[in-house]
Amino acid sequence: MNIQHQKSPLLIALTEQMEMRMKGGIYHKTQIDLTYNSNHIEGSRLSHEQTRYIFETNTIGVTQEAVNVNDIVETVNHFRCIDLVIEHATDELSIDFIKELHKVLKTGTSDSRKDWFAVGDYKRLPNEVGGEETCPPEQVAERMEEMLADYLNSKRQFEDILNLHVRFERIHPFQDGNGRVGRLIMFKECLCSGIVPFIITDELKMFYYRGLSEWGHVNGYLTDTCLTAQDQYKTSLDYFRIKY
Repeated sequence: MNIQHQKSPLLIALTEQMEMRMKGGIYHKTQIDLTYNSNHIEGSRLSHEQTRYIFETNTIGVTQEAVNVNDIVETVNHFRCIDLVIEHATDELSIDFIKELHKVLKTGTSDSRKDWFAVGDYKRLPNEVGGEETCPPEQVAERMEEMLADYLNSKRQFEDILNLHVRFERIHPFQDGNGRVGRLIMFKECLCSGIVPFIITDELKMFYYRGLSEWGHVNGYLTDTCLTAQDQYKTSLDYFRIKY
């Protein structure tokens, strides 16, 4: 189902502010909030303030505590991933783009120097998420193609985007970085469909996890969590006077 989309006022603002490298607007806020929260969910110990400092100055603020180099590298990489999401927001989602997000996110990390860790490609070893089994490596390519085909044939509305996310996380196609790549894809597809995107904050993390595990039984858990996150993002849009 080929769906043509007009750029929303938000996407226009994000694109213009990204190109200008404008500070203090919705692009600046989105970069810091999405990067901080998505990394924090996955165990990054950088604070919101440290994340903001890295984005604004491309340096690390003086800190009393030791800072994990991977946290810094993945923070900088995540900023670039968001730029990619904005640049390609209206492009039809593809396997190549999903792999590109993973490649950008994990390049230069200690994982990228491991022989068995495939940066920008599907996992080679089985992995679990939250103690649950995921798709075996040899089935990932086929399952990803099925997932994408089903999504592209949908109306690509809010629930379709959430369903895509759940299927992606249950396949868990990459060795690491699946949560962050999955949330970036959701953000992109919301922008593509003119839906207000959202950021899963640390406060919503447990509700988000419950929503992922219960999807297919009680879809309302994830839907309500994401609608709550969407309301929070709408508050920022109201502040910056961006229509939606």
